Amino acid sequence: MVEVREARYFIAVAEELHFGRAAERLHMSQPPLSQAIKGLEHRLGVVLLHRSTREVRLTAVGAVFLDQCRMLVGASTAAEAAARHAADGQAGELRIGAVTSAFNDPLPGALSLFRRGHPRVEIQVEEVDTHMAVRMLRRRELDVALVRQLATPPDCRRAILRSEQFVLAVSADWAGTPLAPHDLGSAAELPWIWLPRHISPDYHDQVVASCRAAGFAPEARHTAHSITSQLAMVACGLGVALVPESAAPRPGSPDSRSTHVVALDRTPTIDLAAVWRRDTTPLVDDFLTSVRAAIER
Repeated sequence: MVEVREARYFIAVAEELHFGRAAERLHMSQPPLSQAIKGLEHRLGVVLLHRSTREVRLTAVGAVFLDQCRMLVGASTAAEAAARHAADGQAGELRIGAVTSAFNDPLPGALSLFRRGHPRVEIQVEEVDTHMAVRMLRRRELDVALVRQLATPPDCRRAILRSEQFVLAVSADWAGTPLAPHDLGSAAELPWIWLPRHISPDYHDQVVASCRAAGFAPEARHTAHSITSQLAMVACGLGVALVPESAAPRPGSPDSRSTHVVALDRTPTIDLAAVWRRDTTPLVDDFLTSVRAAIER
């Protein structure tokens, strides 16, 4: 195997075609350089250079070997640069997990901002349930996750990105349904579209707490597996759902024609939080900066 150091030596001699000038270029004395080239030829079992008292010339084998040496040194230089860029957060891979609602906001803006400053970073994004996100972080399948997480796992860090109110999502076909403005209790007798607790425990518990505070236990007639599918089922007229305000259709959007949003009083808030391992990387820090900037916008 040819070492990078040996490749650099041979490139200098092959380009200078003079051992003295090559030694000066390499900032070394001539005898060790000559010995290194002889040792390389002996180990490879080939003649790379024709030497005489007047000149040094490349052999045909030496010309082919020179091209390969340049490739070897180039690859070594690129590897060193990649390691430096990865260390300062300019290159590498970032694996992001996010609950479904985060794909509406703030993920699009955060990814746009992050890509501008990190064009060489390979980004992998995966939709995850909150309960799975921490497991995937611990198994190092994710680097950071945006989840509806209230507690901080002991081996992770957590930052609240946004606290938001719940709103009640109702099908537009139910425009005549007697729902009192701002009163969740007026939806007590309606069918509900439910998100099971194992998918997002904190989210589920906050919905249950909201309903209990309003004096009723909802009839969980239909089951969804994400907030997005909850809203799709609401639009189909199957029932109502309590969802974070950022996940609900915005006024004037196409979805607002099929789903109405009822603002509520006295509901608990739900956090969108970032969770990541304690042994973080500069890429995670930079991504979190992009997320916060997207939310502030």
